[in-house]
Amino acid sequence: MGHRKTHAPKHGSLAYLPRKRAKRLLARTRYWPEIGVDSPRLLGFLGYKAGMNHVFTIEDRKRSPNFGKEVMRPATVIEAPPLLVCAVRAYTKTPYGLKTLSEAWIKDPPAELERVLTPPESFNMDGQLKKIEENLGKIAKIRVITVTQPKQTGLPKKKPDVAEIEIGGGTVTQQFEYAKGLLGKTVSPTEIFKEGQYVDIMAVSTGKGFQGPVKRWGVTVLQHKGRKTKRGIATLGPWNPHHVMYSVPRAGQMGFHQRTEYNKRILKIGND
Repeated sequence: MGHRKTHAPKHGSLAYLPRKRAKRLLARTRYWPEIGVDSPRLLGFLGYKAGMNHVFTIEDRKRSPNFGKEVMRPATVIEAPPLLVCAVRAYTKTPYGLKTLSEAWIKDPPAELERVLTPPESFNMDGQLKKIEENLGKIAKIRVITVTQPKQTGLPKKKPDVAEIEIGGGTVTQQFEYAKGLLGKTVSPTEIFKEGQYVDIMAVSTGKGFQGPVKRWGVTVLQHKGRKTKRGIATLGPWNPHHVMYSVPRAGQMGFHQRTEYNKRILKIGND
């Protein structure tokens, strides 16, 4: 058999350009969904990836060719200790987007919070809650500021992650009362999710550092008798346009990008 030509044009979506490192490890939520339910609830939760496993399940999606059969599925294990709700934050709508109206913090936040920010001596919780209550007519969104408790996971991490989680469902007044009830308390995943539910997962992918075009874009490895390079690209593009186009695969940062995966199914929520 002679040399078999491989055909591997550039892989990978150009929609994600520029492929640079994420600003921070905590994923940024750019959009919170609208949910049409009568009672308010949190629209998200934070967790830490512990590893992966595989599970054998009975396929229960009616239109699947494997319906009723046993299938093997890869499963991700996420450690999600209860979140502490530290503050309520209210937003008003302006012509320039959402603007913070006020936020009410609990009087004594956890000591670990000092690893993230320098809290003031004491918070005027009641005064701020009153201010939000007086302006309920102007308020468009209510979110809670939550703090994770990595000490309760198996991770060698003490510094908590602070994130804002929106409250959806019900009226603004109901949302405010719900948020006020959560203030200073912990929320566990069982209060928000059910087993078998589909969720969207946002995270920052594993960083792989500076990588060449073969690993980063999946281009063909050139023949060994070729000139100069093997793991590069064959051409930088046409003579005209007279510059290297952005769509040409180049070496650079790979991994540590924020990505969203849709419709991940919660198989099991354990309490261990």
